[in-house]
Amino acid sequence: MHIVITGGTGFIGSRLCKHFSDQGIQVYALTRNAARGQAQLGDTAECLQWDGKSSDGWQDKIDGALAVINLAGANVAERRWSDEYKRIIMDSRVNAGQAITAAIQAAKKKPKLLLQASATGIYGSRDDEILSEESSYGEGFLADVVKAWEESVSPAKSIKGVRVVFMRIGVVLGKEDGALKKMLLPFKMFVGGPVGSGKQWLSWIHIMDVINAVQFFIDNKKTADVYNLVSPNPVRMKEFSETVGRALSRPSWLPVPDFAVKLLFQEMGNETVLSSQKVLSNRLQEDGFKFRYPDLLPALDHLLNSDVTA
Repeated sequence: MHIVITGGTGFIGSRLCKHFSDQGIQVYALTRNAARGQAQLGDTAECLQWDGKSSDGWQDKIDGALAVINLAGANVAERRWSDEYKRIIMDSRVNAGQAITAAIQAAKKKPKLLLQASATGIYGSRDDEILSEESSYGEGFLADVVKAWEESVSPAKSIKGVRVVFMRIGVVLGKEDGALKKMLLPFKMFVGGPVGSGKQWLSWIHIMDVINAVQFFIDNKKTADVYNLVSPNPVRMKEFSETVGRALSRPSWLPVPDFAVKLLFQEMGNETVLSSQKVLSNRLQEDGFKFRYPDLLPALDHLLNSDVTA
């Protein structure tokens, strides 16, 4: 019994490697630098070299896999969105998805499940509109990227015996990486506060609930198609900032105005931190998934005031 993970050295992928390794499941992590990835992941996975667009060197690992988890894609928030970097963001996802699909099609023994990473960015910025899995696609670069990301593996849905689940993931909160880590420094220096107007909705999820949701999809054979991976309780940015302040026992009084975000991050700022998405996880809850951290304050308290590694 084995699992194949692309993007296995990333924030979510590395934690999935450990999660499955702890269960005695063999994990193969596909990465662009196998030596560096192996040093990072240790004995939680076997790292295999991957160019991000072919199945050379790992095609045989697809055969009989319990699951293939495709998380591959360039970090959206790593740098400003130049035309070149926007192309990298798009191509890294589409090329990886097409390669995974081709590998599954060529496999002698098909994997039971393809878990495809996606994002709530597909809905675009929608102010106070309530967004579910049935909501229409939004507008903007991120919406276009996520739509193409999902489409890159859509042919796998027609492969007999293969379940395909699209995980539209919101803002993932973790202790050692992710969005939360980038937000903490101002609060620790007593100058934290909301970004922009503070009225925009933030659809978040604790990293442990992401890991548990992946396990849920593997265990529950009836799950398929699109699921929003977000807490049942989205919050406005102002409430999020105030709750971070409460969890750290720090003030939340100094807002970062819209114009400063737009000046610093340009298009990326508009479509990320200033975007408003009130996304609900209807299907996940209807299918019986139980969130460990449905509310923000306990989630932040767990991440910021405990010894846990997450």
